[in-house]
Amino acid sequence: MHQIDIKENEAGQRLDKFLHKYLPLAPASFLYKMLRKKNITLNGKRAEGKEKLSVGDQISFFLSDDTIKGFQNAAPALNEFERAYQELTEISLIYEDENILVMNKPEGILSQKSKETDISLNEWMIGYLLSSGSLNKAQLATFKPSVCNRLDRNTCGLIIGAKSLQGSQKMNELIRHRNIRKFYRLFVKGRIEKEETLEGYLVKDERLNKVCILHDTVSDQAAYIKTRYYPLQIFNDRTLVEVELITGKSHQIRAHMASISHPLLGDYKYGDRAWNDFYKRKYQISSQMLYACRLEFGQMKEPFQALDGRVIEAPVPAKFQRLLKQE
Repeated sequence: MHQIDIKENEAGQRLDKFLHKYLPLAPASFLYKMLRKKNITLNGKRAEGKEKLSVGDQISFFLSDDTIKGFQNAAPALNEFERAYQELTEISLIYEDENILVMNKPEGILSQKSKETDISLNEWMIGYLLSSGSLNKAQLATFKPSVCNRLDRNTCGLIIGAKSLQGSQKMNELIRHRNIRKFYRLFVKGRIEKEETLEGYLVKDERLNKVCILHDTVSDQAAYIKTRYYPLQIFNDRTLVEVELITGKSHQIRAHMASISHPLLGDYKYGDRAWNDFYKRKYQISSQMLYACRLEFGQMKEPFQALDGRVIEAPVPAKFQRLLKQE
């Protein structure tokens, strides 16, 4: 007999979902058959699979070791996590509690891998948790920590990661319902002298990885977007702007600002090439001037009481500091 004691990171999910994670190569029909025949039991009793797991529950497998191993993937390799933690040294930790952490991502690093050979901030986070003892290899079989929000590769700033299953479920719900305010800072072309709120509909071309902004929805593929922005400092030909994302869609800030003739500095996909080239020659600006600068948490309930009313800020990137000194 093989037995598993349910801990916090496994609790809160259905038994059948846990079994699919623990024995990912086993057909669903096999798992339900084993439940019916009591070859898999919950707390010593027959189970249907829809039961919700709690801390302290015991799952017993009356299966041979070879059968269990045959339905499991190979143990997660630690190499990619160790490699990410050792190589991505510019990532820094801003905040951590028992459920989440907030990291500062540099530009040029993926939030999550786009292909199998990538290493990203997500692997760095797992490597950090393994190194700190907050996570062990065995736990990765049933729960893998993950980022809760993402930034483009060339956008730097704050990303929230979930350390626990409860943290992941509840933080993603808070983000989905817009209970966490997310702010960005950027340099745009021209003078912006007042606060405004933009609304529209975003359509993405997956083939080109590019979006366009429409005033009215004309397709089921169009997503409603809302962006609030206001000036912080006006220079000769550019403005330092702070943006609050009311909705959060891929490339939303870049495309929305370009749609009102205030493109993002350093953005060659949606921006002004000649203007970008000038700043590249004169100030060595070779990537988009945009960073996720601040997270504002409202009234937080369990398990995020420590974040109640908290504001978390990212340090100003060095390239922003340099350009702030130039008229």
